[in-house]
Amino acid sequence: MTIGIGFVILIAVLALALGLVAGFFLARNSMKNYLAKNPPISEEMMKSMMMSMGQKPSQKKLNQMMAQMKQQSAQSQKK
Repeated sequence: MTIGIGFVILIAVLALALGLVAGFFLARNSMKNYLAKNPPISEEMMKSMMMSMGQKPSQKKLNQMMAQMKQQSAQSQKK
């Protein structure tokens, strides 16, 4: 009952490949969830960006822009 060294190496390579693929998809899914819950641009960032462009942002306009960003994010995740 001897197992050849080639068989052991084959199993090790297959296990490594399976682990890499599973790890990739797990990391991708967790990053998508993190970005959905914590968007990279906050209202304060958007407000300062608008002020630097010479606009006086109102709260209503900020809320509209944040809603648009959330809607675009939801649409891109459906694809």
